[in-house]
Amino acid sequence: MKFLPWEDPFSFPCLDRGYVFTGVTMAWSSSPKSLLTVFVFTSLAVSSVESNQCMVYTCENEQCTEDTDDCLDSNGCFNQIQRFDTPSPATNQTIKQKGCSKDPCSELEFSATLGEQRRFSFVNRCCTSDRCNEGDLTLPQASEEANGIQCLAYYADAGMLGVPTLLNCTGNETECGFVIGTAAGSSHPFAFVMAGMGCVTESVCNRSITVLNSTNIFTFCSSKFAVFPTNSSVPDETSGFRPASISTVPMLIVLLLLKVLL
Repeated sequence: MKFLPWEDPFSFPCLDRGYVFTGVTMAWSSSPKSLLTVFVFTSLAVSSVESNQCMVYTCENEQCTEDTDDCLDSNGCFNQIQRFDTPSPATNQTIKQKGCSKDPCSELEFSATLGEQRRFSFVNRCCTSDRCNEGDLTLPQASEEANGIQCLAYYADAGMLGVPTLLNCTGNETECGFVIGTAAGSSHPFAFVMAGMGCVTESVCNRSITVLNSTNIFTFCSSKFAVFPTNSSVPDETSGFRPASISTVPMLIVLLLLKVLL
């Protein structure tokens, strides 16, 4: 069976059959160009989201694990060390962590010396290049030089009740602060872990952070927590404290608990 030119199922209704095939050839030849264009744009989109390789490391009281991971460059890598000193070396805690920041990394360094010979130190560093968090951090040595500030010191946890004392602040711990800790991830509204008062660095004032992977701490700084300036009147000779300072400690804890948890 013979088809007329415009009836030919393999042609378009044009007189010049060569033009038809030329058009088809042009259509097919444009496909690789389209694919190339898509590839270029895709490559640009992928390359615009750069990633860095960060060290992933957890070390708790010398029990350590180490690995690497690829992270989005927008948040970078972090390198962190925390230490909680207590009267007994057996209950001291040191945690070192490295990894990819889940949120934009924020550098922070602070320390707090509380009652009952408790001291907490924290350093977090950020960087944005491959394996930039590979090196180990060290905590600065606690200063023994008095800075003229005196704070009411106190510490209590779920298993003990502290006794308020006077504390002469040293180094850059120039603020009197109150710290309250609740269990991280707990749904209980009063998941109390600890409460403390003492000398703190200004960098930790009025913050809410998670420490030691298990405790959410809320910090407040106020001149009301200071017992008296160095050049002020002497406290009561029989107790060593101002009676008003001691009596306000339980009330401060109750009020700040309410402020944090409600």
